[in-house]
Amino acid sequence: MKRITILIADDEAEIAELIALHIKKEGYHPIIVSDGKEAIQAVQTNSIDLAILDIMMPEMDGYEATRCIRELNSMPIIFLSAKATDLDKITGLVRGADDYVTKPFNPMELIARVNAQLRRSMQLNQQAPVSKPVLEFGGLTISYDQRTVSLYGNNIELTPKEFDILYLLASSPKKVYPTELIFQQVWGEAYFEGGNTVMVHIRTLRKKLGEDKNTFIKTIWGVGYTFNG
Repeated sequence: MKRITILIADDEAEIAELIALHIKKEGYHPIIVSDGKEAIQAVQTNSIDLAILDIMMPEMDGYEATRCIRELNSMPIIFLSAKATDLDKITGLVRGADDYVTKPFNPMELIARVNAQLRRSMQLNQQAPVSKPVLEFGGLTISYDQRTVSLYGNNIELTPKEFDILYLLASSPKKVYPTELIFQQVWGEAYFEGGNTVMVHIRTLRKKLGEDKNTFIKTIWGVGYTFNG
């Protein structure tokens, strides 16, 4: 049976050791590093199943580390940070994290979130790969299998969640997707207060698609969003 390995990146040694202690109790193998650059090196040299990253770290912060890790691995990433405002949380999710836990934190809650992300990741990996069609709309090309998006031949860099939102909407042009359904489909979790999270992702997605020239995503006020393909 494959050993599950959890990467813990935090420059506060006491916090990292506390997390590692609880990780071990779950039967997982922890790897501790103290900054973003070490986190990337750990991903390059180890088989990591999930990463817990602090945001404010020396050498390289959690945002940049996440960007680099996403180029190597699609593992779940949980931000653990003292930055605790709603805007901080939304920013963390937009920058590529799958979950966000604020300091001070309850170790048991963190472990519950780790287990939830691992379950979801394993379920996705166990599903038989099904090739999905390449979608094309007026110069916009979306390849699900390659996870790439281009507009008039120019590649557009999207976060995993931005890509999933775009492909979901573009798969059924003109269909109106309620905000709650988008959150449930893309995040794979029950909808509670995910409206702002979806809205922020849609906003950044529109900017990357050049909303001043192209209107691919249309807002249906009071309902949700639709793809104007």
